[in-house]
Amino acid sequence: MTDRRPQPGFLGRQRIARRRFLEIGASTPFGLSLPQQLFADDSSARSSQLHFARAKSCVVVFLWGGPGQQDLWDPKPEAPSAVRSEFPPISTSVPGVHLTDQLPHLARQAERFTIVRSVTHRDFEHGSAAYTALTGHPHPLPGTNTTARPDDFPTYGSVVTRLKPTDRPVPDFVVLGPVMHQGARPPLAGQNAGFLGPGYDAFRIPDDPSSADFQVDGVAPLQGLSDDRYAARQQLVGSLDDRQPSRGPHADGLDELYRRAFGLLGSEQTRRAFLLDDEKAHTRDAYGRTRFGQTLLLARRLVEAQVPLITLNWSKLNADQWDTHKDNYGRLRKMLPPFDRSLAMFLQDLDDRGLLDETLVVCLGEFGRTAKVNKDAGRDHWPDCYSMLLAGAGIRRGAVYGASNRTASYPVENDVAPWDIAATMFHLMGIDPQTHLINRQGQPVAVAKGRVVADILS
Repeated sequence: MTDRRPQPGFLGRQRIARRRFLEIGASTPFGLSLPQQLFADDSSARSSQLHFARAKSCVVVFLWGGPGQQDLWDPKPEAPSAVRSEFPPISTSVPGVHLTDQLPHLARQAERFTIVRSVTHRDFEHGSAAYTALTGHPHPLPGTNTTARPDDFPTYGSVVTRLKPTDRPVPDFVVLGPVMHQGARPPLAGQNAGFLGPGYDAFRIPDDPSSADFQVDGVAPLQGLSDDRYAARQQLVGSLDDRQPSRGPHADGLDELYRRAFGLLGSEQTRRAFLLDDEKAHTRDAYGRTRFGQTLLLARRLVEAQVPLITLNWSKLNADQWDTHKDNYGRLRKMLPPFDRSLAMFLQDLDDRGLLDETLVVCLGEFGRTAKVNKDAGRDHWPDCYSMLLAGAGIRRGAVYGASNRTASYPVENDVAPWDIAATMFHLMGIDPQTHLINRQGQPVAVAKGRVVADILS
């Protein structure tokens, strides 16, 4: 006998259908059909649950300057010779997925990450586009190299510090690498806490971890400071704060700053996270004894210490930058081997240690490069379509999401905006993208205006 009882979920779908029918029935000739709309509802519900708060840490590798998608992640061997990359495609560990021949180590690690080949926005300038990449919000002055302002939307790590601070004695947010500037201007927007105030800024480590005299200032206790004196100082700060007649708008941020400072000073485990000398020589060699390689190794140690958000700035990390307006191929031949080796080792090391499943890795620039090679043998800015890498914390392994046209100039499938990437990041870190922060004008602003890209989650 056929079982005619409703299957699990059937009644729920019936109720949804009845409730939604009147809302969408009249509009279906001009929009989604009823089955399509119900599928969209299911997809939205699925994305709201899938791997939420999976990431204990997030590492953002920011390639300041904008690497060319055609020369790294999205080779186009069938493109016209005038725009085709000099770097031929090579196979990866995932059948049917190719990278350029300058990324052999990453090609062997391809089963560990997803490449998104359809990121798109409309901002052609480094400063405002970098702001978008590092906050998930378009800059109010697009097409400019505007510097940091008090009204800026806070960068990712500052949002995490505000909404989901760690209870461990580690910083909530660490930036590895120098502060980024455009020429001789003040620091670029998108790197700090913006309207949240300086109490939510990053703990910065600007120095080169590959240098023989590398050390991190601010994490060692003062000489002669006993445990009793340390506790007394912490108590004194708390008592002075309690006596303040009124608390200003940044008081919560200052409380957080004090908490982080005392946590750093009071934890031997935290202090040891910054000591690369504890690593075996063969591990340091495997990462590469370059600034980028040793900075990634330091990032792995911070992941082990469960620092929630770590941003690594590729800015002056090597002699060349990703802004290849001139001699594109010559410069990339110098930059890509250390980049390839170190990032591949970072992903492998995280996975081998059982950390990748709980660590989100995001590697991106502010835009890509033009298909056309200019008169100086370089490629110019191109935000209309570019690629990025995502790995860990519920991101699908061995996948490609989205597609570009034959010159990698425009998305032709599953376009993704930076604010969608931001929403996905926050979701995986356990922050609802629709959570609101209050800006300096007293207005509520969602931490991400985009959607969670559920199809890149496993």
